[in-house]
Amino acid sequence: MIGLAAVYLLLGLLTLWAASALHFDLPISKLRALAGVLYLVTMPAAMVLLRFRGKGIAVCLVGFLLVLMWWLSLKPSNARAWQPDVSTLAWAEIAGDRVTIHNVRNCDYRTETDYTPRWETRTVDLTQLRGADIFVTYWGSPWIAHPIVSFQFGDHDYVAFSIETRKEIGESYSAIRGFFRQYELIYIVSDERDVVRLRSNYRKGEDVYLFHTRAGPKQARKLFLGYIEHTNQLRNRPEWYNALTNNCTTNIAVHAAAARGGKASRFDWRLLLNGKAPEMMYENGALAGDLPFPELKQRAYINPAARAANDDPDFSRRIREGRPGFAP
Repeated sequence: MIGLAAVYLLLGLLTLWAASALHFDLPISKLRALAGVLYLVTMPAAMVLLRFRGKGIAVCLVGFLLVLMWWLSLKPSNARAWQPDVSTLAWAEIAGDRVTIHNVRNCDYRTETDYTPRWETRTVDLTQLRGADIFVTYWGSPWIAHPIVSFQFGDHDYVAFSIETRKEIGESYSAIRGFFRQYELIYIVSDERDVVRLRSNYRKGEDVYLFHTRAGPKQARKLFLGYIEHTNQLRNRPEWYNALTNNCTTNIAVHAAAARGGKASRFDWRLLLNGKAPEMMYENGALAGDLPFPELKQRAYINPAARAANDDPDFSRRIREGRPGFAP
């Protein structure tokens, strides 16, 4: 009885997923709701008519597999009507220790939605790479956050990477839709005055924290080149964003493992509920600043400093002043 109950529960979950996939991802938008409802009604009806026996189970499994095969056939694209802030993909050229990054985003913001897109070309010297920092943004729940990794070149030059959904005109982010094939993935390469200040100064209700990692120049170099490689890949081979398997946090974990020589760390549930990721990094010795974590996090809060610095060209230095783990 317990085994059968587990089978029926699994079938119920598979049926719910398949109906949702039809509802969200069917190419013909007018048929999405109808297809989802029909599937959700047909599969349980087949089970009842076949008296919950082997044929009923087979029908549900075959239906799920057919939907799954169709769903996996959906291809991401770089040719859509994108919102202006994600309309242009970054890419880079590497010549020895010099990396030239094209389409670095540095928008001029007046409000969150009123801005002038600007795309720049920047060249960095890998021999000047000092280390890596991580910004973590919360917008409500302490369990969910958005991380941004930033690399320091020389004394005060930073290149930030924000892994996000590439939204089309008129689209907004939905956590539920993020589990389906609704958004392409984008690596935004940006000035901190853009991607950080957007969250600390212009969006409402977002809290931004800044931590310095213990990654030295050698590890930071591997990490940076991993980001550059994936950025270039996305320009030629787009990918689907997925809120569970291919998102801002999972990609950071993959790049971090590659920078360690391919050695993956053990699974931690905080990779999924990434609002707790800074605590996980602290426990693993990845964050600088010899303080208890509650105090370190409290002092990592940058919103007031970011608002005070605002459009100052020295924005990156000012938001780091006096924070534990950063050089004076």
